[in-house]
Amino acid sequence: MNSLSRFQLASIAASVTIGATFLSSCNTMLVGRNYQSPEIVLPDTWHQSLTSDLRSHSSSLQSWWTKFNDPTLNKLIDLSSQANPDVKIALERVIEAQEGRTISRSGLAPTVDLDGGYNSASQSENSKPSSIIAGQNYKNWSTGAAASWELDFFGGVRRAIESSDATAEAIEEAYRDTLVTLYSEVAYSYIEVRTYEERIRQAKNNIENQRESVELTRERFKAGLSPELDVSQAETNLANSKAFIPQLRAERARSLNRLSSLLGKYAGKGESLVKNSKGIPIPSSKTGIGLPTNLLRSRPDIRRAERELAAQTSRIGVAEADLYPRFALAGDFSFTAANTSNLFDGASGGYSFGPSFKWNVFSAGRIRSQVRIEESRTKQALYAYEQAVLHGVEDVETSLSSAFYERDRLSALNDAVKSATKTVDLVKTNYKEGLVDFQNVLDAERTIFNSQDTAATSKGVLSAAYVSLFKSLGGGTVMPEVAIQK
Repeated sequence: MNSLSRFQLASIAASVTIGATFLSSCNTMLVGRNYQSPEIVLPDTWHQSLTSDLRSHSSSLQSWWTKFNDPTLNKLIDLSSQANPDVKIALERVIEAQEGRTISRSGLAPTVDLDGGYNSASQSENSKPSSIIAGQNYKNWSTGAAASWELDFFGGVRRAIESSDATAEAIEEAYRDTLVTLYSEVAYSYIEVRTYEERIRQAKNNIENQRESVELTRERFKAGLSPELDVSQAETNLANSKAFIPQLRAERARSLNRLSSLLGKYAGKGESLVKNSKGIPIPSSKTGIGLPTNLLRSRPDIRRAERELAAQTSRIGVAEADLYPRFALAGDFSFTAANTSNLFDGASGGYSFGPSFKWNVFSAGRIRSQVRIEESRTKQALYAYEQAVLHGVEDVETSLSSAFYERDRLSALNDAVKSATKTVDLVKTNYKEGLVDFQNVLDAERTIFNSQDTAATSKGVLSAAYVSLFKSLGGGTVMPEVAIQK
């Protein structure tokens, strides 16, 4: 046993040495292409700018929601990252991809299988005579190990590892992209809730003013100073305004239910989370947004497209490796005996060892066609990456424009509200003095109602435009060099 074991160990050691030497001598023999990140020419500056502050070269967008100065929004974002099902799914995909990397890397290592068994046999007495005595039982115990090692001479396995690594990194970026989308959706829903609350508040204030108008017309009618038509018109105007509130409340409930789902809660559970209102949140204009070139680092969808391109480039080498022979080292040793007492004796042992190769010398063009397929897919991935960059710049420019023009619109609407408020005061005073008829009061009340409601809506749109801007800049995720928590 000892001599055989030493011989077997020496054989194994020799195979390992030969394989390691063989691999080290062919590290430079990598078929396919060595990946290089494509050069993308981006604009030097953004076409649209909100203020001179937004032209700053520096930006801090990782926790962009804190710029809204709303503790409730901060809490909602934190809850969503922990409970949202889409985030959990994306994280599990990251774990799956990381395990896939381990599987790919195992292709460079030898495989060893242990086996064992027991066999009992008896020769038929009526069969042709053989060396086995008819009718006698024979028993065999066996155990052993078999090892194999494919030598990655032309780099097909190493290219597969490169592809697996890049794919895993692309899936990590998809996880980050899920976070970007989630945080923006939470913010959108929260802003909608606050916007509907503001519109309801404005509607209630107008309803109170219209109730005063109803009382005023009734008093004047009783005094014989105005016709009953004024009372009827005032009551109609009041009823129409009241009918508007249930519609706003229904829309608020819809947004709140959406917010609950984003937080991983059932609809109707979000009311307690938004009870402390600070109105519609608007971030400070002193916010750096960085340069267009920062998009390549900050937007996870662009980083994901680049990693997918890298993964696909490596697959060309995987396909090309099939054009060349595959070399392998294989060996096994075993012990076989009729009794377990002498199973591991030297005389019970046996072994085999030797190199082998396999070469597909004829495939009717299948392999070369597969190589061309991978090359075409690589071009497609390159174009997809370029498209992702174009869409990224487009998203930022569109968001900048939306915020820029909506801010001006809100300013004009606020001026309109001020003018409408003054008009209502003047026209009511004139109506009391009998200088104008009630139609002027109705027109003024409707105007201020619409102006205030439109201004509140515009403020919500402006707030949402800032969210879109931060989302388009890739805000809300860590940079690529920060590892995902496993």
